[in-house]
Amino acid sequence: MNKIYYLENSRLAPFFSHINKKYRVFMPAVKEESGSETEYYYQQFSENTQFVYNAYRTVEPLKSFFTHACEKVADYFTLDKNVTDICEETIIFGVKSCDIAGHRVQDFVFLEGVEVDSLYRLRRDNTILISGDCTGFKKVCHCLAWDIMPYPQEGFDLNFSPLSDGYLVEVGSARGQKLIDEAPDFFTLAKETQSSARKVKRGALVERLKRHLLPQNLVSKDSVQKLVKDGYAFDTWKEFMLTCVECGGCNLICDTCHCFLLSDQKHEHENRKLRVWDSCLYQNYARVAGGANPLKTRAQRLRNRFMKKFDFFVDNMGIPACCGCGRCIEVCPGEIDIREVLKDLAKKSKQ
Repeated sequence: MNKIYYLENSRLAPFFSHINKKYRVFMPAVKEESGSETEYYYQQFSENTQFVYNAYRTVEPLKSFFTHACEKVADYFTLDKNVTDICEETIIFGVKSCDIAGHRVQDFVFLEGVEVDSLYRLRRDNTILISGDCTGFKKVCHCLAWDIMPYPQEGFDLNFSPLSDGYLVEVGSARGQKLIDEAPDFFTLAKETQSSARKVKRGALVERLKRHLLPQNLVSKDSVQKLVKDGYAFDTWKEFMLTCVECGGCNLICDTCHCFLLSDQKHEHENRKLRVWDSCLYQNYARVAGGANPLKTRAQRLRNRFMKKFDFFVDNMGIPACCGCGRCIEVCPGEIDIREVLKDLAKKSKQ
């Protein structure tokens, strides 16, 4: 069983000030915009930063810390400032359970394939994840549909669970324990009553989320692979792509999507190799040098996205490549909802 400590509310800001002396720390901030839901985004911690405990995940996906939308890759392995930048030890606070689940896919792609991505490995090795229990959820959140709880159970270095007067801090790794050991005056061992209070709070949120999801009649995780394979020739793909504008937002905001392309850029007297995020919804995504394109239509590209998420990764990882964060639903200007696509496949498979 993981060690669990207690951190008083009054000691929270001093703790982050303490670790900020050694690490580069990122934590959520509230985005100023109108609407019924609070939006969070990451900012780098400074002494003037106001601490915010995010009730649910941030707008940007966790992957943005490990693979950048556009980055130079050809000369990272020379002794220049770039190596120093990516080797700086970083702490990310406020990571949620859906992000951790999605990040398993990123690790699989960049660390467990035929080749290991050296940039990703360096950033991963130098990043400490401090996660936190969700205390609320957005309308689009549906992590429970994928058997992901709204509180992390693994994959974190430390996890914060808010109580009325402080936080339970669970250790998930040796790196997390090192953080505790470097600041022993801030923590005391948790009491059984505090652990029981955490269990009650977690259970209450799960029940609220279940009631939220029940009327949505979402498909089960175990059925999605069969649905996308049996529905390969359904007109679902054509129907839902009628509003797609090929912006690629669903791919770029997704915590599990990982496709990229390499391009060359001439800069003064050198040629740079760039890595750029790619999107399977882009028209030229699958086009080859001779001009042939096996994914010419938007319907084919949408189907390809679902086949990759719900067939390929089930076969290769044993899990679908969706964490239920709902980011793709929020970002889509065509209002294409991943939940509704799967439900439509389920309905047509019964006809």
